[in-house]
Amino acid sequence: MKLKKRISMLLAITLLTSILAACSKGTDKGGSTALPPQEPGQYGDTGGLILPLVDEPTTITYMLPSNAKDLGPNKLVVQEIEKRTGIKVNFQTYSPQTYQDKLKVIVASGKLPDIFTGLKPAELKKIGKQNGVVAINEYADQLPNFKKLYMEENDWVIKSFGDEAGNIYTWPIYNLNRKVNHGFMFRKDIFDELGIKEWTNTNEFYEALKKVKEAYPDSYPYASKSLANIFRDWAFGWGLGNTDQYPAYYDEKDGTWKYAAVQQEHKDMLDFMKKLYNEKLLDPEFLTDTQDSWTTKMTTDKSFVTFDWIGRLDLFYNQIKEQNPDYDLRYANPVGPTGNIRTLPEVSDFSVAVAKNKNTETSLKLLDYLTSPSGSELMTIGVEALNFEWGEDGFPVYPELKDLPLVDITVLEDRYAMWLEGAYLRPDHRSIYYRFSEKEQEAQDKIVNEDRFEPLDPILNFTDEETSKIAELQTSLQKSAEEFNSKYILDAGYGDAEWENFRGQISKGGVEELMAIYNEAQKRYDESK
Repeated sequence: MKLKKRISMLLAITLLTSILAACSKGTDKGGSTALPPQEPGQYGDTGGLILPLVDEPTTITYMLPSNAKDLGPNKLVVQEIEKRTGIKVNFQTYSPQTYQDKLKVIVASGKLPDIFTGLKPAELKKIGKQNGVVAINEYADQLPNFKKLYMEENDWVIKSFGDEAGNIYTWPIYNLNRKVNHGFMFRKDIFDELGIKEWTNTNEFYEALKKVKEAYPDSYPYASKSLANIFRDWAFGWGLGNTDQYPAYYDEKDGTWKYAAVQQEHKDMLDFMKKLYNEKLLDPEFLTDTQDSWTTKMTTDKSFVTFDWIGRLDLFYNQIKEQNPDYDLRYANPVGPTGNIRTLPEVSDFSVAVAKNKNTETSLKLLDYLTSPSGSELMTIGVEALNFEWGEDGFPVYPELKDLPLVDITVLEDRYAMWLEGAYLRPDHRSIYYRFSEKEQEAQDKIVNEDRFEPLDPILNFTDEETSKIAELQTSLQKSAEEFNSKYILDAGYGDAEWENFRGQISKGGVEELMAIYNEAQKRYDESK
């Protein structure tokens, strides 16, 4: 009996010793591997967060759109996040083409991923009020990077992106946009050949198109692939622009919101377009061209001036340099009386949200880390000495990708899970995305050096009732405006009488009611300052 008791005691002591030994080697009482502490600064500036972020290994799900074929555990970013934070991220990705449909199904099921992106702001606020996703501001004391960027340095963010109770359910993206991303472009090789100087105002733009037409009578000098968005794109030059709310825009002169499609400046713009169309300077297919047909025109001397994304400056050249090595598409001065282009916001909203569940705090801390300078570098540059080294120009070089003809953010996404839309939250401007080609840099300098930007309009915060009413009015009004714009330009019989008739009809048809909603929201915005 005594022997059995001694054996039992020895076994108990041995078991206890084993447990203590295991704990000292990093095993917690739950049987999972405890995470070793990390040296402060080991992974750069975390903005005040202490790594790892969790006491024991934790897995979260993160849903976002991506065309990358494999974002599994073998990817560098997935491995590095786990090593640094203790959080294993299971990226659930769907192609951008099917993402919204898939998201709707998942939201309807109520089985939300821990982190996801892509809901419309009004839908996200509605789910937030139902406790499906968390109000991020309520966890601010645990989130030093969020608190600093969006509650201290940019305190307008919660007023604009939050709900009327002051709760914010979306995690914004900081400093994504390049200063100049779109604008007018012209074939400098053709202009030089014809002795035409780049325009500096709207009349010189018109005269330049005429001279090109004289030299190339079968051409239509200006072509577009923007469809009805051409009215929005050109509107900034007439002082009526707004990137997200167009045709609604904020008039800084009297501090009110107005509807661009009924303003005299808009008619002036339509009259100018009509003049270009009548003189065959504007491609008659400017409202229907596809990207392919537009590309053909811009690369085969059928058209010479357009409006697009600055990446096109080099893309077109690379497409046809074998056939036409002199092809030289360049960024041009703006058109319109203001001479300005749009201002892109410093803070963007992609509706990145965190579900309310057992992983809420872990998910929020992960987003806060990805927002820190350390997380920013990981998601948009990589891991120095592991997948990149610094080049002489101050931008990263990826040795194992040196044989690829082009290393862009799509390649980095596919190879390393970097630059995932919805997971990069504070892009590092040392990334290759911000390394401009000579032509792209010329575009930046042309606009930035002369500060030719239209003011950024306020981002308003609408109530649920207002959002519902806006949705009811906006689509039909915009459709009416676009139909009238087209007829006014294309139909020779349309003139001042048709314009006045259209203004009267659309104003009574909801424009006044819509603008009253905007101006009431603006009043609240001003009072909250």
